[in-house]
Formats: sequence, structure tokens, C-alpha cells
Amino acid sequence: MSSNFANSLKVLEASTGIEPVYTDLQSAASPLRQLAEPVFAGHSARRLVAQGALDGCPGRAFVRRQYYKKLNARVWSMPDFSARRTTMVDTQVRPSDVTKFPIIDAMLRIPREAYVPEAMAEAAYVGNNLDLGGGRVLLEPRTLAKMLDALNIQSTEAVLDLGCAYGYSSALIAALADAVVAIEEDEDMARDAMGRLADQGVDNVAVIAGPLAEGAAKHGPYDVIVVEGAVETIGAGLLDQLKEGGRIAAIFAEGALGTVKIGYKIDGAVNWRFDFNAGAPVLPGFAKAAAFAF
Repeated sequence: MSSNFANSLKVLEASTGIEPVYTDLQSAASPLRQLAEPVFAGHSARRLVAQGALDGCPGRAFVRRQYYKKLNARVWSMPDFSARRTTMVDTQVRPSDVTKFPIIDAMLRIPREAYVPEAMAEAAYVGNNLDLGGGRVLLEPRTLAKMLDALNIQSTEAVLDLGCAYGYSSALIAALADAVVAIEEDEDMARDAMGRLADQGVDNVAVIAGPLAEGAAKHGPYDVIVVEGAVETIGAGLLDQLKEGGRIAAIFAEGALGTVKIGYKIDGAVNWRFDFNAGAPVLPGFAKAAAFAF
């Protein structure tokens, strides 16, 4: 019998007065089994099973059963996020006429759950905007996919991602573009996004903490600008950061239902066209100034 196992039973005997009849561990009604279970069903059991320390012990079958039962329960209770990504693409993205392979491939590969707080991981693949608090959201998969599809980002292009939150949109764009400059106004979010992107091995994104509406002129101009939320107005200073021939996507808060528009810069001016309907909260710095009544 294993000395570890025997010693543990001696401790139980000394503290409870229960006679250590080792075969008594096989009985579900055994008070000794009830006391031994928390000792051997967790880490201690895993170590004993792995080391073969229970070999020759009459109570080994019970300990092994308890260990593997709990191990299997953990495995089966783990969420299958890979399957959820496939379901997301098959039910939210493809039916929305998003057909470009690089976008589909990126959304199948990149773990959306890795770019939200741990407590929100279970909700990462819902078909709605995910509320991140403070008036910020992670855009629903359909909206983000359709925006990227309309922008048709190329592998040689530089992209400005405004309102990157915890970095998911930037990770997707990074899979399509040459380089991404991500702006996040919330300093904690920006710091978190840097860490999450690094953990996922994304090395072509620079995250900058700063006002969203100001962009990052010193790193521009950009081939593409993506606004990860709604706007009521966009300042000329931001549009100046778009290259001639570049594209910009934003959700315009117009009435009860927002509209996604794609802007094309031609001869120094941005011309907008309607693409589809979608909604999101207005991002900081993009609200219209309140009008004063006299």
C-alpha cells in the first residue's frame, strides 16, 4: 500500500476515531470514504494516480473513479468556442452576404472570447452588440463583418481602427491589412487590448490611448478608417487623415435605426453612400454639439 495513502488514513483515524478499514472506502455509506473524498478527489488524487502510488491499495478503485469522474466533468463543461465561431459565421455572417474568404477565415480563426473580459466570454458570440459598459459595445459579428466586406481591405494597406475596445476588431483587421493603428480613449481598455493582442501573437497592431475623434495624424495618412461605433458627426481633421482614394466606414445615428455608410475620398472630398442598417451607441467625441435656444 502507498505510504502516502496509509499516512492520510492514519490522520483521519486519529482525528475521527474511525477505524481505517481500507476496503470500507468502496462503500458509499462509509464515513471514512466521505472524509477521504476531498483529500483524494482533487489535486492529491491526480498526483497519486499519475505516480501509480495507489497500486496495491484496496481503495485505489474509488480514488481513481472519483478523479476521472471530476476530470471528465471539467472537460465536458468547457465551452467549445471553436464550434461557436463556426456557428457565428454560418448563422450571422454568411447569411448577411459576406463572402470574401479573408474575412470568413479571420472570423473562424480569431477567438472573439479572447478580446472581452472573462466574465463576458460566454456571451461573446451572441448576435447582438455586446455591452462593455460605459456606453461602449463590441459590434455584433454581422455589423463588423459587413463593414469589413464593404471596405475591401487589402494586404498592403494601413488601417486606422477607432474605438478598438479590447482589440477584437483590430485583430480581425490585422489579418486583412499590412498594419493597423488602433485608438482607444479608455486607458484601461487600451492597456488591456495591448496585452490581449500580444497574447494572441498579433504583431502588426499599434494600440494608442487617446481621443477617438482626433485619430492619429502623425501615423497617417491611412488607406482605410474604421469607426467601431455610431457617429453623429465626423470632424474634418479626421477625414484629412484618409488618403486620396481611401475608404472610411461608420454607423451614422439617424433616427431610431442607424445606417452604415462607406465614404470614398475623391479629389480631396469624402463622398458617402448608404450600405446597410445597423445600430450602436455614439462614440465619445462624435456627438453633435448641443444647439442653444434663444
